[in-house]
Amino acid sequence: MALAQVSRRDFLRQLGRWGSVVPASALVPGLGETLRLQRSPASSTIKKPGTSPEPAASFYFTDVAAQAGVGNATNVFGGVAHKRYLLEEIGCGIALFDYDNDGWLDLFLVNGTRFEGISPEHQPSNSLFRNNRDGSFTDVTEKAGLLRSGWGQGCCVGDYDNDGYDDLLVTYWGGIVLYHNNGDGTFTDVTQRAGLLQRGLTPRWNTGCCFVDYDRDGHLDLFVANYVNFDPKGVPQPGESQYCRYYGLSVGCGPQGLSGGTNILYHNRGDGTFEDVSEHSGVAVPRGPTVPTVVGDQWIPAGSYGLGVCSADFDNDGWPDIYVACDSVPSRYYHNSQDGTFTEIGADAGCALNENGMPQGGMGVGVGDYDCDGWLDIVKTNYSDQTANLYHNNGDGTFYDAVFQSGLGTNTKYLGWGVGLFDFDNDGWADIFMSNGHVFPEVDTGRLHVTFKERKIVYKNLGAGRFVDVTASAGLAVTQPHSSRGTAFGDFDNDGDVDVAVINMNEPPSLLRNDCRSKNNWLKVKCIGTKSNRSAISARVRVVTGRHSQMNEVMSGSSYLSQNDLRLHFGLGPARHADLVEVRWPSYFPAQKCLLQMSKIRNRACGLWPFSHFSSFSFWPGRRPHLNLYPVSFAARNRPILIRLSAITPKPTQRCIPASPR
Repeated sequence: MALAQVSRRDFLRQLGRWGSVVPASALVPGLGETLRLQRSPASSTIKKPGTSPEPAASFYFTDVAAQAGVGNATNVFGGVAHKRYLLEEIGCGIALFDYDNDGWLDLFLVNGTRFEGISPEHQPSNSLFRNNRDGSFTDVTEKAGLLRSGWGQGCCVGDYDNDGYDDLLVTYWGGIVLYHNNGDGTFTDVTQRAGLLQRGLTPRWNTGCCFVDYDRDGHLDLFVANYVNFDPKGVPQPGESQYCRYYGLSVGCGPQGLSGGTNILYHNRGDGTFEDVSEHSGVAVPRGPTVPTVVGDQWIPAGSYGLGVCSADFDNDGWPDIYVACDSVPSRYYHNSQDGTFTEIGADAGCALNENGMPQGGMGVGVGDYDCDGWLDIVKTNYSDQTANLYHNNGDGTFYDAVFQSGLGTNTKYLGWGVGLFDFDNDGWADIFMSNGHVFPEVDTGRLHVTFKERKIVYKNLGAGRFVDVTASAGLAVTQPHSSRGTAFGDFDNDGDVDVAVINMNEPPSLLRNDCRSKNNWLKVKCIGTKSNRSAISARVRVVTGRHSQMNEVMSGSSYLSQNDLRLHFGLGPARHADLVEVRWPSYFPAQKCLLQMSKIRNRACGLWPFSHFSSFSFWPGRRPHLNLYPVSFAARNRPILIRLSAITPKPTQRCIPASPR
């Protein structure tokens, strides 16, 4: 078979069916030991970086964790100088969410433990910090009922019972815990009552999670990724196999050499309970061998090594899909079949491997429309000595890895975790933030090209699909090395720019306040479902200023085992107002609510602004209903305005009625 007869896409599809890398001769007889893949047309036109000085960041991050009162919330996760097991290496997540509905983001930190050296009376716990609205936080963990120890992993937020208060799910090695938000500042563990207790001989290693209404019935379902079937009693010790060595160092074993986990989907019955529909829905069906297989020196597990998770409508069909960043094997893209099932199409769609057809050590996942073409793209962080992935959405159900074309392909020595696509300077283009840190403290004992603690990376979006590394000018808080893991994004001080909260392994967290230097304006949109799920997860908002159109979705989970602000933030650049705000609700019922917040002109001060005039809401049977908000003028207010929409009538139009301020 001639090389010309094998297309790149066909090769990748075949590769995905194997579940990992296989010898080229197994796919193309007579080809020999190697197969050089041709780049896509878009990739082949990459221009070499110019010699002109790189632009400085127009935003600057300052670590205010200590002065904000969260500096004593030290993370505890496995050994400090040496780690025996994989479980000690991957760290945990963090959440920015408004648990008390006061309009200010609070902070939840997942914590871990150690195999030895901690007395029962000093067990580390997860932490909840209430926002004092003055730049500081108060530890309310015990009062809120959230004290708990264990091998904490990730967290995600969503109002599963539609009572108006966001609930919290925390994943562990050994189970998951669902906390019901009681609406009075406290939470109740309802795991058993909700039917979410996990039973089995081997503890399940639950990692990333997200709430998602996959069947659009108005009730949030729950997806939980699993990493490795892990039992410390049966795992080889450091150095005992080829999967327990790194550049000659004896290190903890895995994930290769260990059995992969199975992802879980729980369906919300609407009565406060869930049922496991993993098998029926297709998310538990392995892509690849049904038993662990070795091809060459490549370990191919049954199941997958799932970590970061996000749900979004990637193909614009109105149904939420699910993406899972997988470590050392092809990542998973579960396409929603609109009948209660999913089909895993990552390899076929072009978002499971890198542009050379290789699986990578996927960790975190961020989603956003970085080129403002109306289609959601994916950025994925990976293992050391690998590039990140920037999967550009082609708008036809496929992606291509634009990491080199976009300018993200030069930083390869860092091991990435938390990641986000957010507009840090409010210029209308989503930038990229990555948290990094190695998994092996032992690398500091040898003369290697990597270190355990690493700097973060910030890329500024230049438009036209290009980014530039502005880490050096983004502040000491970015360049100061840590071994960071979970990362959450949101405006905790409500000053109109996106801040960042980061978990640092065996150190206090970082709370990076964004001190944006630009005078650009901004808009925040908080959607509140009434017919759709109350958290409005999967609601899509489009904002137009002049000829520039932006789009984003309300998402649960994402980054690395973390939860971002559920409010959507849009930079408007110098525009004095948004010409159009368009909301597509997840259940396609127009009778919903929106909370709108906008900066004052020229950023002289930050205020809350209502839309004072609206067009009619148009709806025709058989078409997707949209809410179109056209601002004519603004009137300053010192508190939010709640926009209520009247109920559906038989008429083809529906009035938008502004409610009184609350």
